[in-house]
Amino acid sequence: MMLPGPAEDRGRAPRSSNRRRNFFLALALLALPLNSAAPAPEAPQGPPETRRVETVAPGIEHIEIRRGDFGRGIGPDRWTINILVLDPSKTRIALGRALDRGVGTETPSSIAARRGALAATNGGYFRTEGIYRGEPGGILALAGKVLSEPSRKRPGLAVSNAGGKTRLAVVDVDFAAEVVPAKGAGRRIDGVNRPRLDDELILYTPEFNRTTLTGPSGAEAVVAGGRIRSVRDGRGDASIPKDGWVVSGHGASRAWILKNMKERARAELKSRVRLRPSPPFAPEFVLGGGPRLVRGGRPAAASDPGIYPEGFAAARHPRTAVGVRADGRVLLVTVDGRQPELSVGMTIAELASLLIELGAAEAVNMDGGGSTAMVVRGRVVNSPSDLTGERAVGDALLVFLR
Repeated sequence: MMLPGPAEDRGRAPRSSNRRRNFFLALALLALPLNSAAPAPEAPQGPPETRRVETVAPGIEHIEIRRGDFGRGIGPDRWTINILVLDPSKTRIALGRALDRGVGTETPSSIAARRGALAATNGGYFRTEGIYRGEPGGILALAGKVLSEPSRKRPGLAVSNAGGKTRLAVVDVDFAAEVVPAKGAGRRIDGVNRPRLDDELILYTPEFNRTTLTGPSGAEAVVAGGRIRSVRDGRGDASIPKDGWVVSGHGASRAWILKNMKERARAELKSRVRLRPSPPFAPEFVLGGGPRLVRGGRPAAASDPGIYPEGFAAARHPRTAVGVRADGRVLLVTVDGRQPELSVGMTIAELASLLIELGAAEAVNMDGGGSTAMVVRGRVVNSPSDLTGERAVGDALLVFLR
């Protein structure tokens, strides 16, 4: 069947073969792309970067990325990024507490060396000054026991190494606890293993320290073996029994202790902990961080409440983050900052984008700033921003082979 000619010739045979050749030539010309001589535009390029990859041990890969123009003395857009990629079936992650206590600080490299870890990063937020220096600034639960309560609705990182595989989840934590004496009314606990503020009732456990480190303006009840061993008023700094706990009260809470906690009477603790969403494993530990960076492979920081200092999210700072890919591989990430000749740091939004680029399905920000540090085989591989170098912190995330 012959293709139709021009409209006025439809229904009639073409007058000549030249007309047919001209028609097909016209179709061929129309089929050519416009400006066919011009090259196709190139896709926009990101900043230049170099990558160095090393295998630390089977299941542990260290990647250093230098992104941006490092050809000048200083620059507004250059980053030094260090990443540990962990095979969950060959590695495990443990929590290392500074000095193995609830207070005090120690560098991540020192904690890693003392515990024999192959690699480490700094961990959660912590109190930076005073006699309670090193005390966690958020949730810390270890072996099923809450050692520090959640702070300002910040999320936590839940970790399990059971069943031959390391599993992580980013969770929100609801916590409530009370002291219940054998006779009299129970009272809500305001905090765990931290300084006692006005009218508060604070619980101290043996994981915290040898004593409560409290001042004399309150009352303290010492409980061991389920019985109240002693009630001390106006003295403070009670010894914490290894098989018990101490409640310390100021103001209204002091009055409650003196009225309800009687020596040799029984007393117990009641508590409730709920993780949201509930992880599909029993966590070995939950460590506070925040904000959440990635949820379901998408940025999540915008959904977190405004519970951080002004400039925390929008300014570029050194950052530490933890993520988990859809295949279960774990990402420990540091971004150096406050060093324009080396790395300017990242905003929270930029950090979330980086974790998504690295394949994270879930991720959370940890303590950063001068605390940001990564240790590989005993060597600090990033560039901490403090002038004195690696900062002593409250805890670290430690990487071991199984």
